[in-house]
Amino acid sequence: MSNTTKDDGCSQNKSVRKEKRAFFIRKWTQFDVGRASTVGIVHLLCLLAPFNYKWEALRFSIVLTLVTNLGITFSYHRNLSHRSFKLPKWLEYPFAYFALFALQGDPLDWVSIHRFHHQFTDSDRDPHSPIEGFWFSHVLWIFDTDYIREKCGRRNNVMDLKQQWFYRFLKKTLVLHIFLYWTLIYLWGGLPYLTWTVGSGGVFAYHGTWLVNSACHMCGSQVWHTNDTSRNVWWLAVLTMGESWHNNHHAFEASARHGLEWYQVDLTWYLIWFFQALGLATDVKLPTDAQKRKMAIPR
Repeated sequence: MSNTTKDDGCSQNKSVRKEKRAFFIRKWTQFDVGRASTVGIVHLLCLLAPFNYKWEALRFSIVLTLVTNLGITFSYHRNLSHRSFKLPKWLEYPFAYFALFALQGDPLDWVSIHRFHHQFTDSDRDPHSPIEGFWFSHVLWIFDTDYIREKCGRRNNVMDLKQQWFYRFLKKTLVLHIFLYWTLIYLWGGLPYLTWTVGSGGVFAYHGTWLVNSACHMCGSQVWHTNDTSRNVWWLAVLTMGESWHNNHHAFEASARHGLEWYQVDLTWYLIWFFQALGLATDVKLPTDAQKRKMAIPR
């Protein structure tokens, strides 16, 4: 499904599945319940945050949210999913570890889902397809692991990561790391730190990532021929660390830079560029002028 005209409004995709899967009245696996419980706890803590306000807790939350969010965009997405650049393992692994605390799963799971999204974008096999509605692509898909398996199959598209002991270790011990993280935050600063860091920071990170899956396939502008509904949403750029230049990303999946124009804010790219300047990020991929001319929509 494509829309190759520039459109700053919201699109309504007319293609729907013949039979939509029941969401609530179905078999919920242990993983589904665990994920739903985690998301629910994070949102509950967020609601409690205003009643436990401390300036130092808010400041602590901002720092950790920035670090964990960058772990998702810098590590899970651009480094591991698309191999947009290379890092020495002593730097790659810490960024992947920090991303665990954004509570979006382990690297094997996250990367697999994202690679399937690009492989099957906007089709019935897209794990968070926008053709099944805003709320499905935004969050509901997360709680139906059997449905994702039916759509995509097993996690056979991350063998490059499965071959590394570190990522296998994170997958097996994910719950332990999250529990220790929450416990240390509580011991450090009590409920104020827990509600602001895990709660408010977690909700901020969740919905930033989720809006890329939902809003960035429904609202915004298209400037590249991608044959899908991916769109650039400028007002999400800071919240998503540059991930909302989504039409740019689908046009040039391997590009380490998503904000391709100088005015397109891309905080993740700035970090990649910094490590490149230090000689730590290598093989940094960017689209060529010829590729841009080929993909551009005439204006």
